[in-house]
Amino acid sequence: MIKDVYKTIAKPSEETLFKEKGSKFFGYAFPVYTEQDVKDCLENLRKQHHAARHFCYAYQIGIEQLKFRANDDGEPNNSAGLPIYGQIQSFEVTNVLVVSVRYFGGIKLGVGGLITAYKTSAQITLGTSEIIIKTIDVQFKLKFEYDLMNTVQRIIKEKNIKIIRQNLEMDCEYFISVRKKEASTIFTVFDDLYKVVIKIIE
Repeated sequence: MIKDVYKTIAKPSEETLFKEKGSKFFGYAFPVYTEQDVKDCLENLRKQHHAARHFCYAYQIGIEQLKFRANDDGEPNNSAGLPIYGQIQSFEVTNVLVVSVRYFGGIKLGVGGLITAYKTSAQITLGTSEIIIKTIDVQFKLKFEYDLMNTVQRIIKEKNIKIIRQNLEMDCEYFISVRKKEASTIFTVFDDLYKVVIKIIE
């Protein structure tokens, strides 16, 4: 069974607030696709919360090959970033950055207290985020002559295939997108057609 869906967040979350013994934890979740996106989000939060001492976060990027990082930002080792990352795993989301901004309230929470607080902050934040399911798609390029236009169009309509763009000049080029689990079937359908050249777009 080919897995061709994944969960992510539709848009940045609303700001959430969790309080523990005077400390305040402001939670945020952002859709991210690159490490630069992560840096930009953190930079904006640092401007917004210039008096805060800790910007602890975790992110996961990628669909089939995952890249993740957890950062304690000055809190005791593994007391902040990993509990936040645990919630990203628990909600099974990717292409997401979760940040918990802490204002120290004067009372130390201890490592156990911090782990619970950062986990709770991330849990509330992801819980209020709009989580959506997206499909993993494969893109193909079709090349054919005009006399095959009707045949190609018919298959595209029958199979409900999405055309991303097309070039119609000397001959026809269609760039199409199909769900991963249907990709090999669609490839075969077009590959079996005389005078249609199909290639996968990496």
